[in-house]
Amino acid sequence: MRKMRVLLVLALFLLPVTGAWAQGGAGVPVPGACIDGALPSGALSKICIPQSGWNGDLLLYAHGYVPNLPGVPLDFYNLTLPDGTYVPTLVQSLGFAFATTSYRQNGLSILEGVDDIRELVADFDAQYGPPRRRFLTGVSEGGLVTTLAAERSPELFTGAYATCGPIGNFRYQINYLGDMRVLFDYFFPGVIPGSVVDVPLGVVAMWESYYVPAIGALLAANPSRAIQLMRTANAPYEAGDFATVVATTINALSYNIYATGDAIAKLGGNPFDNRLRWYSGSSNDFLLNRQVQRFAASPVAVEAMRPYTSSGNLRIPLVTLHTTKDEIVPYPHELLYAAKVRPSARGRFLPLPVFRYGHCNFTATEVLAGLGLLIVQP
Repeated sequence: MRKMRVLLVLALFLLPVTGAWAQGGAGVPVPGACIDGALPSGALSKICIPQSGWNGDLLLYAHGYVPNLPGVPLDFYNLTLPDGTYVPTLVQSLGFAFATTSYRQNGLSILEGVDDIRELVADFDAQYGPPRRRFLTGVSEGGLVTTLAAERSPELFTGAYATCGPIGNFRYQINYLGDMRVLFDYFFPGVIPGSVVDVPLGVVAMWESYYVPAIGALLAANPSRAIQLMRTANAPYEAGDFATVVATTINALSYNIYATGDAIAKLGGNPFDNRLRWYSGSSNDFLLNRQVQRFAASPVAVEAMRPYTSSGNLRIPLVTLHTTKDEIVPYPHELLYAAKVRPSARGRFLPLPVFRYGHCNFTATEVLAGLGLLIVQP
């Protein structure tokens, strides 16, 4: 861990050296205007090149999950860090060109996102010529887009940087979110109509206005059951901070509410399976496992999920950044990915843990340190 801290500090200080300053006095980079366009798939594109001081490198960006709901347009998402930093400006200020895409669709768009990133590479090259180096980064769902693109099209990128993504195992991610719903329904029966695999449209429409505040109040009134929910779902929270129990519950359930119908439609059936799961951590595990609802995944959906899971076959460096108490994409994804990286490629996988609660809850300094570590790789 001490060695990793030293690497992070060195990477952060070396990052400017990889920018315009390394180009023989090209000057301090000045961010330029961004140009929006469209890719052959119908996805939108945004390309930003410094007005001056471009170092010749390109950073491509894959955004996170966006619900496939009426009134939610194709757009450029997740471009602002939690501390308010605007990513395209930050990247250009370091001397890099920046490019991103909306993907061709909202909702589950991982495989399509990989294809759209490839189209974005071709679009940039056609307009501006091939850059000196290409780096790919992504957040949340985009972290998996990044990882799959790095594994499957390594010739396109110098390196990849996946943040808070479900890179370890896609079925594990589906089952984590599904477990939260079936366990919530066990500890708080009848609160949310439908089930983990059948979310009524009325619940989707009233989720934020009615169900979120109602569930928050219910958890606060029943703290013992709420903690049992966390333990049986293996969900992260901060001891002594009940607000994180509420946040974990609401945030994980929101994905069940907003993403279930879309995922079932695109995968050809229900992907969630808990038939053989033994849940533990409640006041009566025997009763819990007898009474909790059980569901079988559709064989069609299981087969359809295979291309969504990473292989660990790395031929270029992959740096990852992940909070250890991520309530939406659990940190064990990093451990699952590390376990599958082939021995010959282990030096290319560089996971960076951030000891904090919250999904993608990073500072600009932490993001830059990870990017710097990637860029200084040989």
